[in-house]
Amino acid sequence: MNLDLALDTYVAESRELLEQMEEALLAFAKGDCDADRVNAVFRAAHTIKGSAGLFGLDAIVEFTHGVESVLDRVRDGLVIMDPVLANLLLECSDCMRQLVDAAGAGDTGAVVEEAPALRQRLSVYLGEARETSCAGARAQPPARVAGSAGDWHISLRFGRDVLRNGMDPVSFLRYLATVGDIVSIATLADALPSVEEMDPESCYLGFEIQLCTAADKQTIEDVFEFVRDDCQIRILPPSSKAADYVDLITALPEADTRLGEILVSSGALTQAELEAALASQSDCDQLADVPGAQEATATNRRLGEILVSQEVVREPVVQAALDKQKQGREAKGQEARFIRLDAEKLDRLINQVGELVIAGAGIGLAAKRVGATEMLEAASTLESLVESVRDSALQLRMVPIGATFNRFQRVVHDVAQELGKDIGLVINGAETELDKTMVDRIGDPLMHLVRNAMDHGIEQTDVRIAAGKSAKGMLSLNAFHESGSIVIEVSDDGGGLRRDRILAKAVERGLVAPDADLPDREVFDLIFEPGFSTAAKVSNLSGRGVGMDVVKRSVGDLRGTVEVDSVEGRGTTIRIRLPLTLAIIDGFLVAVGKSVFVVPLDIVEECLELTPEARAETSGRDFLNLRGQALPFIELNQLFDIAGPRSPRENILVVRSAGRRVGLVVDQLIGEAQTVIKPLGAWFQTVKGIGGSTIMSDGRVALILDVPGLLEHVHRPASRREVLKSAA
Repeated sequence: MNLDLALDTYVAESRELLEQMEEALLAFAKGDCDADRVNAVFRAAHTIKGSAGLFGLDAIVEFTHGVESVLDRVRDGLVIMDPVLANLLLECSDCMRQLVDAAGAGDTGAVVEEAPALRQRLSVYLGEARETSCAGARAQPPARVAGSAGDWHISLRFGRDVLRNGMDPVSFLRYLATVGDIVSIATLADALPSVEEMDPESCYLGFEIQLCTAADKQTIEDVFEFVRDDCQIRILPPSSKAADYVDLITALPEADTRLGEILVSSGALTQAELEAALASQSDCDQLADVPGAQEATATNRRLGEILVSQEVVREPVVQAALDKQKQGREAKGQEARFIRLDAEKLDRLINQVGELVIAGAGIGLAAKRVGATEMLEAASTLESLVESVRDSALQLRMVPIGATFNRFQRVVHDVAQELGKDIGLVINGAETELDKTMVDRIGDPLMHLVRNAMDHGIEQTDVRIAAGKSAKGMLSLNAFHESGSIVIEVSDDGGGLRRDRILAKAVERGLVAPDADLPDREVFDLIFEPGFSTAAKVSNLSGRGVGMDVVKRSVGDLRGTVEVDSVEGRGTTIRIRLPLTLAIIDGFLVAVGKSVFVVPLDIVEECLELTPEARAETSGRDFLNLRGQALPFIELNQLFDIAGPRSPRENILVVRSAGRRVGLVVDQLIGEAQTVIKPLGAWFQTVKGIGGSTIMSDGRVALILDVPGLLEHVHRPASRREVLKSAA
């Protein structure tokens, strides 16, 4: 086994479990506590601790053991899960996350400074049952009457060679006492030979033990793990456990699982007992006579009979497992299967598919030049298959945005406490999917927006009440698809943006003229200027004018746009609009002179000819009359300073983005084409209006237009327009 890969898997799974823990603990902090959530948190902590032991991550094992012990007492009803305990456990989950991250970075012996203080605070909830470490002695349960319904019966026979193998039977009995109370123990000497035949290095003793413990069957068997091959052991649960096992099996998720696996999952059977029973089953000569169609059922029945005959599992428990297996088989067709995939491998696949798209387009172009019918048909078939492969490959990179949204549950909880505000978070559209690359990169901009909304947007409780609002402020994260893009909204019901204050600050800084009459959208866009802030005081959250410009730049790097809608006294909505993917798009090719540009096809509305008559009507203005409505247009040859002869026939490509539309004046409309997006080099990063490049089927390079940037240019007043010039 490659332990490095296994450790990476452990770290990834532990982070997922910690996210699940955090989600449940946040619900506890709000007073929403139920048994299912408590059990889920306990299982997550137990899994993290147990797996950490396999890699020798003692710091994780020791710290998580304390968390697990407290959660166990919560499950038993000995400790109440209140918001105070929930907040403490949230701090503990942060500590666990730091330890897991350190292990992932190779520092398996990392120490978290806050860990000792957190363990001390946890000990308050452990009371007399406090456990110093995972391997430490457990508090003994109250004494019970021998032979009572709650006693486990252990039948133990050590092998003859156990002493020669360096094992001391008595030490195992002492260790057994650490997991429970040994009510009675009987030593069996029936295998003792005569004195003359006795070998002092051989073991002839057996033991019948009654153990009172709350531990499960696997824990008891683990006591004898190192001597398992040198002894015969049978562990019989209390009679009262049979009903518990039946309930556990019934509650298991439906899956097409073998009988033995169901019994092991419920704790009614240990893995070693299952292997022993399967070994007995393999010796049965009747297996060859079982018809193929009935083999599975008959085999399960015989396995169940073996387990019952060996008194390892009671018959009602076996029957419950058989019923659960039947349900699992019926639900198999509806089961979704997932695999964990390395992101780098997926990126390589997308790149290769992109190159395949380019190569396929080249083959199609060559077929047209040759004019061979069979080649054209084959090229058409290839193009269809490549498009299907492209869509399937891109779908692999699409992930729900809900995981990103859920992270802000903790952010809202912590920041609200720090600010002394009562703020709730509402999430909508968590199932909306977008490119994995964009999910990873949109987290930081959203963090800025959420923290600003909580700090500057939502008022203090007394201010809200005085304004006739509810005492609790609400923050909303929403995501949905619209016109081939994904829209993410961050909304609050706070005080909204103060238009007059923003405009005054802009005039003070010289961003706009004192007599400028700007629409609300232009005024609100000023908050994205570098260093712009109207905050009366600076806090550790915001107020320095750093953040909002970073948000706009980060979204722009993703070929997206940011819009602001706000009503003073009612709240603000900041809307981020992003393309669905950064890898491959369907584009529309246009030419200006000898330069070729690509426009994303999903924003193209229509194409029309710019006749000499329509050109004359513009009279030097930058808009024309389109069926009774004014359509602003951009002449790409002037915008990008493209020299050379022009086509005598001009065309207009009408595009729409973020509810606004504009016409692009071009020389030639080439048509649709699959476009593989290639990033621009460092020298071209500052070029406005260009979002990337692509390689066409004939080998030429075409530039991909940043249409949202062009729309911003055309809708911005002349006094605030930027000069967009570059060699195309």
